[in-house]
Amino acid sequence: MQNTKLKWIYLVVLSLVWGSSFILIKKSLIGLTPLQLGALRTLFAATFLFLIGFRSMKTIQAADWKWIIISAFAGTFIPAFLFAFAETEIDSGIASILNSTTPLVTLIFGVLIFSVTFSKNQLIGVVVGLIGCLALILEGASVNPDQNYWYALLVLCASVCYAINVNIIKRYMQHISPMAIANGNFLVLVIPALIVLFFSGFFKSDVMHDPMVHTSLVYISILAVIGTGIAKVLFNKLVQISTPVFASSVTYTIPIVALLWGILDNEKFTLYQVFASGVIILGVYLANRNK
Repeated sequence: MQNTKLKWIYLVVLSLVWGSSFILIKKSLIGLTPLQLGALRTLFAATFLFLIGFRSMKTIQAADWKWIIISAFAGTFIPAFLFAFAETEIDSGIASILNSTTPLVTLIFGVLIFSVTFSKNQLIGVVVGLIGCLALILEGASVNPDQNYWYALLVLCASVCYAINVNIIKRYMQHISPMAIANGNFLVLVIPALIVLFFSGFFKSDVMHDPMVHTSLVYISILAVIGTGIAKVLFNKLVQISTPVFASSVTYTIPIVALLWGILDNEKFTLYQVFASGVIILGVYLANRNK
């Protein structure tokens, strides 16, 4: 199948998978702390990927490992904790919409760090998207006064991490298979994740025997295997067969799936927030539009 068609298939599948990730994070937090969630998500995904593709790492050259390490922390480890902490204070649907700023941040970092050229439309798109982002945060803070919307900044920080990762994959790891990149990433992260999990108090007897923890482990297992493990391989491939901005545009449709889950879970969402979300998506569209 041609890359032109294949990249759209990957985009749709990733939208469905990652769009469901936000509600899975929310449900996992019922019995787990953000530190436990981030560490377990990493370890479960690592176990799954090692089982299906550990040998693929033989293709990684010594010079590639510095980029694998940066990609691991920027594209997986740090965002896993940022989203977990963010969703302790803001709704899963809102987190997904704020995550849609990733293509805008990808463009900004591509210009500032990776010498990518930009057009007038792209600059307008970045400004429009950031305005929509600010409006969404302010409205969310007024609609949910019991939630701390400063935590929304954690989602934006995750977007910065994703932007760094996607540019690195496109610029420095085109010659490495998506499976090898994913396995290399998680090989790097196993020890840090184990350290975080140990100091999070997860192994205390009262935690291990808590029924709520057992339920959360089911959610985190689904999130890790499908939302992190499989999706990581698909996304790496998508970056390689498309452009960084197109790949990060998966955040166009992620909010649609995530909002449906949020509404089903009785999250509040106003018409003004719909408008602000539309402004963000308009900004992403303008930044990606061909001349």
